[in-house]
Amino acid sequence: MEKLIITAGLIGNVTTRAKNPNPPITPKEIAESAIECYQAGAAVCHVHVRDPVTQAPSNDFELFQEVVERVRGKCDMVINLSTGLGGRLTFDTAAKIWDTSGLKSPEERVEHVIRLKPEICSLDIGTMNFGSRGFINLVPIVEIMSSLIKEAGVKPELEVFDVGQIGMANDLIRKGLVDAPPLFQLCLGIAGGIDSTLEDFLFMRSRLPDNALWSAFGVGTAHFRIAAAVIMAGGHARVGFEDNLYLGRGVPAKSSAQMVRKVAELANHLDRDVATAQEARQILGVVKR
Repeated sequence: MEKLIITAGLIGNVTTRAKNPNPPITPKEIAESAIECYQAGAAVCHVHVRDPVTQAPSNDFELFQEVVERVRGKCDMVINLSTGLGGRLTFDTAAKIWDTSGLKSPEERVEHVIRLKPEICSLDIGTMNFGSRGFINLVPIVEIMSSLIKEAGVKPELEVFDVGQIGMANDLIRKGLVDAPPLFQLCLGIAGGIDSTLEDFLFMRSRLPDNALWSAFGVGTAHFRIAAAVIMAGGHARVGFEDNLYLGRGVPAKSSAQMVRKVAELANHLDRDVATAQEARQILGVVKR
């Protein structure tokens, strides 16, 4: 079986310190978290950034740049930058008005990817309810983003939250906007998307193209159960504060690296080797930047 690539999801757009004080916020903290995860066995870091003052999700180029430069200066980890911010639509129920300030152009959503050229970037495929807000990824916008990502020589990670989105991703592949082999991320347990049961995971996996590279994660209490299923099914795993705050039942995690180590131990118990960053690049078909 192919070696297991562990991706560390370091912070995300939703995670706060309300229930756990340990998620990283500043670029320095995010980069240090990535490096610690690398030392624990993660080959890839999935990077979102936050405004250091307000702690709000940000798409600021300088924040991404600082994280990337710090990580590249300390280790050879594969870098995966998020392009998810810029697709938010909310409705003020008291004022009865739409708030469109969270909607950005496709060019704005991928600017940091074009300029920093990571090995990988996320590409969210479908429009959906995401908790109480709308996550807007209209087909024309996703196609433009996909084209710009391809021109930059970056491999898109096709993030799918429900089964219909796999079909939308397949359309991008058929149109030549995504090169083979495609890389999918199965996102399980997000409110508004598919649930995170074993049956949901297996169904999503069954709908992927035959040549697909794929990874998966479950949020919250499904975090390590999905990681174990992924290890046995031959895929790759994402863990970290972006998707989960706990190391175990009622035990807040001190770091994403703790979660990485737990998954690496699971892989060891299940007789599956963990890939280094260099091995991950070979599996994914990307080159070091």
